Amino acid sequence: MTGTSYRPGIPRLPDVLVVGAGIIGAACAYYCTSAGLRVTVVERGAIGGGTTGACEGNILVSDKETGPELDLALLSSRLWREIRDDLGAAAVEFHTKGGVVVAGSDVTAAGLRQLTAEQRAAGVEAVDVGPDELSELEPNLTREVAGGAHYPQDAQVQPVLAAAHLLRHARARGATVHSGVNVTGFLRDRHGAVTGVRTDAAALPALHARWVVNAAGTWAGQLAGLAGAPVPVLPRKGFILVTEPLPRVVRHKVYTAEYVANVASDDAGLETSVVVEGTRAGTVLIGASRERVGFDRTVALPVLRRLADQAIGLFPFLADVALLRSYLGFRPYCPDHLPVIGPDPRAPGLVHACGHEGAGIGLAPATGHLLAQALTGRVPDLPLTPFRPQRFEEAAA
Repeated sequence: MTGTSYRPGIPRLPDVLVVGAGIIGAACAYYCTSAGLRVTVVERGAIGGGTTGACEGNILVSDKETGPELDLALLSSRLWREIRDDLGAAAVEFHTKGGVVVAGSDVTAAGLRQLTAEQRAAGVEAVDVGPDELSELEPNLTREVAGGAHYPQDAQVQPVLAAAHLLRHARARGATVHSGVNVTGFLRDRHGAVTGVRTDAAALPALHARWVVNAAGTWAGQLAGLAGAPVPVLPRKGFILVTEPLPRVVRHKVYTAEYVANVASDDAGLETSVVVEGTRAGTVLIGASRERVGFDRTVALPVLRRLADQAIGLFPFLADVALLRSYLGFRPYCPDHLPVIGPDPRAPGLVHACGHEGAGIGLAPATGHLLAQALTGRVPDLPLTPFRPQRFEEAAA
């Protein structure tokens, strides 16, 4: 096993120091400890208190176009089911609800059929359905539809519970987790390699490790900047509406075909495309909006009204349903919509696991699994080249 050398009588340093205890950091800790590595996790706030605590917990293949991200999603979909068996489905509220994508016009339906054909060739279970079949899948759906697709692989977890249980299992394998610890800088050896971090915690002013993993979510760009190895991770704001508890009125995760295009857009302005899904508690969650406005937490009533109107257009019964609340979060956005995963040659010892935007819950297991493979000298199940951290500088050269 690779790791820090050990001499009797001297405390063993961690092999891996993970910065961030959201779902990505938790998955990195889970898989690295499973691979036999010694792990320490530091988190500036509470476990799952950032993006992880402000999302729906989706595990999706349906919204991925073919390419590296879909490959990552398919691997992660399989690994999530292994995690379910390890942690227990009830513990993380794992639910294989499936996804339904709705096309409102013949043109959109034709484009969706082309997408599903490409996805099926890549290994996705995608079933083209007509208007009558859509009404069987979702009886309360508007009849103003031209067609759609059904994705049985799509699933959901309770994200904060999942992060907490992944870390619990990592601690059972020897990991140490420190919350309320903010990283303020990096430690380096005489060759410039990263050997740990400085923090603002009086009890932990410095932490050493062979590798430091940047799993800092929307703050990952700032953390990478402290290391002199920038990655363009920026916050992308989004709102979610929550209805009063209802009977089982929405059976799947349901969204319009335009959602896929909005996910792939690099527009900084406001974009909304309706996503509706029920929870086991009976509430219905309504999203999704996207805009890059920094960390502005202002509640924008026009955005909430637009989401509500779009949801009513998809499920007309919602016009008579009360909203309980809304909440917002920030997705860690990368300009090319691919996460940053792997060692950074610009700062040896620094490893990235960030930039997953709204797909972090779904992609977390594959991210942690691939990093653990790379750090233990194994050939990763998927090539990390598309996710390499230096790709943005290469593109600008």
